[in-house]
Amino acid sequence: MSSILAQRRQKLLAMKALRSTPHVPVYTRETCPGCGQMVERRELSNHQYVCPLCGYHHPVGAYYRLSLVLDKGTFRELDAALASNDPLNFPGYKAKLDSARRRTGTGEGVVTALGRIGGRKVAVGALDSRFFMGSMSAALGEKVTRLIELAGKNRLPLILFSASGGARMQEGILSLMQMAKTSAALERFSRRGGLYLSVLTHPTTGGVTASFASLGDIMLAEPGALIGFAGPRVIEQTIGEKLPEGFQSAEYLLEHGFLDAIVPRGELRSTLIRLLALHGKEGDRHGQG
Repeated sequence: MSSILAQRRQKLLAMKALRSTPHVPVYTRETCPGCGQMVERRELSNHQYVCPLCGYHHPVGAYYRLSLVLDKGTFRELDAALASNDPLNFPGYKAKLDSARRRTGTGEGVVTALGRIGGRKVAVGALDSRFFMGSMSAALGEKVTRLIELAGKNRLPLILFSASGGARMQEGILSLMQMAKTSAALERFSRRGGLYLSVLTHPTTGGVTASFASLGDIMLAEPGALIGFAGPRVIEQTIGEKLPEGFQSAEYLLEHGFLDAIVPRGELRSTLIRLLALHGKEGDRHGQG
C-alpha cells in the first residue's frame, strides 16, 4: 500500500511541475549560455540557433551550417568516405570515433562540398565542433587539402567555416602535420589567384587557428566567437597576468585588426553573395555545375 501511495505522490508532483510551465514542457527548453534564460528549442530552430533574447550564437553541425548558405539543391559532398582510422592504435579511440559518427551523422570533423551561393559555384567546407570538438586529424587535414586543391584546379572561390578545439591528441604528430599541409596548399592556391573566405565560428582555437583558419583573403567571424591559440585560462596561468576584458572574442579581434567583419548568422549568406559578386566574374554565375 505504501508503495502505491508513493507512486501516486510522484505522479502528482510531476503533474504540478508541468502546470508550472503551462506553455511548453521543460524538456522542450534549454538554458542559453549567453543570457542564462530558458529558451524554447523551437524558437532557437526558427532563429537559426541564435538566441532570440540575447543573440548568442549556438554552435551548429556542419551539414546544417552549409544548408544555411548554399543555394537549395546544389550541395554535392566530397570525400564523404574519407575518415580517421586510428593510425596510432590509441586506446579507446576507435570506440569514440564510432560514437561520434553515430551522434553527428558525419564520418569526420569536417564536411567538404561543391555548391552554389547566389548562383556562383564554390568549394566549401565546414568543421563540426560536435565531432571531437572539430579537432584536426590526419583525415580532416586531408579533406581540407583536397578541397583547396580542387578549388585551385577549377578556379573556384574557397570558403571554410572553422570550429575547432585544435589538434586531435589521439593522432599525435600526424595531427600537427596538418597545419603545414593545409597552409602549404593555401599558399599554392593563393599563387594561382584564388579567393579564400575564412569564417571563424565559436570556438576556433589551437592548430586550426594557427593554420588555415587565419589565412583567408577575407576574414569573417560570428558574433561572440572565441578565437585564439591557447585558451584564456591557460595564458593567464602561464604569464601570471589578468587578460583584457573580452580577450580572444571576435569583437576584440575585430578591434585589433585580425578580422575584416563580424557577421550575424542570419546575414552571412547575403554577405557571402555580395563578396563573391565583388570578387568574381559575371561568367562565374553560369559555369559548369
